[in-house]
Amino acid sequence: MSVDVARGSCLCGAVRYEARNPRTGVTACHCSQCRKQSGHFWASSTCALDDFTPINEEGLKWYRASDFASRGFCERCGSAVLWKHDDEDRMSFSAGSLDDSSRFRLTKHIFTDDKGSYYEID
Repeated sequence: MSVDVARGSCLCGAVRYEARNPRTGVTACHCSQCRKQSGHFWASSTCALDDFTPINEEGLKWYRASDFASRGFCERCGSAVLWKHDDEDRMSFSAGSLDDSSRFRLTKHIFTDDKGSYYEID
């Protein structure tokens, strides 16, 4: 059985990762934290924590964003790359950080009541 591997990185490459058997559905989160971090909304996919492998962590810093989650970003280029819920054995990674996103598709929107007033969701 072949293993599906997705690879991704920050803009400068100081944060690189591999995600084995990732979900190919992408979730768009419109909460205020995600909007402030990303500049619009956070689009991400996920894989089991055991299937997530950091390849380069030189620039990786974690920000404790709430009582239940942390956000991983590159301290060199500022790219928002990762999100981790404390109580879940999964790692979320930015869809924009994927080296090849061709098999991934936006499948759902969450926290839409918190979205910015400057855009509509079809």
